[in-house]
Amino acid sequence: MNFRAVLYILGWVLNIDGAFMLLPFIVGLIYGESQGMAFLIMAIICLALGIGIVLHKPKDMTFYVREGFAATALSWIVLSIFGCIPFIINGDIPTFTNALFETASGFTTTGASILDDVEALSHASLFWRSFTHWIGGMGVLVFLLALLPMAGGSHMNIMRAESPGPSVDKLMPRVRQTALVLYSIYAALTALEFIFLILGKMPLFDAVATSVGTAGTGGFGIKNDSMGSYSPYIQWVVAVFMMLFGINFGFYFLLLKRKFKSAFSYQEVRNYIVVIVVACIIILISNAAKGMMTDMPFADKIRHVFFQVCSMLTTTGFSTLDYDTLWPATAHIVVIMLMLSGACAGSTGGGIKVSRITMLLQTVNKEVTLFFHPGRVVLIKNERKPVSHETLRSLNVFIMSYIAVFAISVFILSFDNRDFTTTFTSVLSALNNIGPGLSQAGPTECFSGISSLSKYIMIFDMLAGRLEIYPMLVLIMPEFWKNGFSKRSIY
Repeated sequence: MNFRAVLYILGWVLNIDGAFMLLPFIVGLIYGESQGMAFLIMAIICLALGIGIVLHKPKDMTFYVREGFAATALSWIVLSIFGCIPFIINGDIPTFTNALFETASGFTTTGASILDDVEALSHASLFWRSFTHWIGGMGVLVFLLALLPMAGGSHMNIMRAESPGPSVDKLMPRVRQTALVLYSIYAALTALEFIFLILGKMPLFDAVATSVGTAGTGGFGIKNDSMGSYSPYIQWVVAVFMMLFGINFGFYFLLLKRKFKSAFSYQEVRNYIVVIVVACIIILISNAAKGMMTDMPFADKIRHVFFQVCSMLTTTGFSTLDYDTLWPATAHIVVIMLMLSGACAGSTGGGIKVSRITMLLQTVNKEVTLFFHPGRVVLIKNERKPVSHETLRSLNVFIMSYIAVFAISVFILSFDNRDFTTTFTSVLSALNNIGPGLSQAGPTECFSGISSLSKYIMIFDMLAGRLEIYPMLVLIMPEFWKNGFSKRSIY
């Protein structure tokens, strides 16, 4: 293990964390809030520690898969711990466990909250809370890749450890160029949403917080009713941009390169759109069949359903209504399926990912076909390319790891003696980085009432879900830290 190289990365993470904390300090100055001083204090501490570390750059900056996983997992833990301290200092979230839960939820773009009165927070804390989504959406290490020179395939080993999806492709010949392209697209879409929200006469602060929250598909609202009190125009804008941020960013790269045929041949993107349309139709039909939302104009029904489908599928977590009480059981099942699926690989959304679901369905079809036609050659393809055995093996291991973490987490949370729907969807919302669930974990509820143990389990799940399980799991394996461990891929 190249510990010095990992520590060097953590130093840069502290620098970035400290630099970003100056923004909520400025917000506090603008609104004349003393709470903003807490962010200045922590910014100075983070920068002092970070600069002290990066001044001693190790001679060997080579990152193998093991170092990539260690740097990624430890970076997100460091981000969450240092990022939560300002909440404790300024008193907005006075206890460490709650502050860590809220901050980890922000950085992992989960959006689960322990706050029952969001509007009681200072503007500085509200901004930081939402801005953590933007930082975590694309990944802070992806940002570092565009800045730091490393040896060999080190850049790709870090990107694979942090970026969501079954595989990571380079958009440009060099990984550093790919990271720059990704962040450019990310920032441009964020700015575009901000402009549309301002055109809809959304207050400036609200527009900034909503834009960065949508971009990271996080879902921290700055109102107690999330997005419910905003105009239909604003709700449509947010819904559309949630959908856009859930699309593989490679699609946008191809559009920029004017390779329209290649862009629109993305199988995952087409499946993603189909899922949205089908889910909306099923929920609308189920509501009509059960006589739900009958006093609402049809145009409003479409808006609310489209908004919630995009919110759940992209794992954003914003809400415009209490779907837990207003929608029937059939719609709840659809919501759970959307939560499990998640958005596209290579997007800022969480979940298992549409591409993985597609490959799993192809695998089932292959096995059924071979049962009747043993001699037939059946290829499993992703984006019209045959999927390698190694990718399929990795997919199977991921699914089994996901199920194991999910089952153990549900078991531990069951000791809180809450109903099964609440416990099940609480873990589902944490592991898939969604935020709200159903029943006592619904869109109008918060997680302040669960035990400290359950909160730490959900924090682990949020981090594991954002980092695609492996980095957090291998971090607790003793053999992972041994010097004799293989430098090749660990899965």
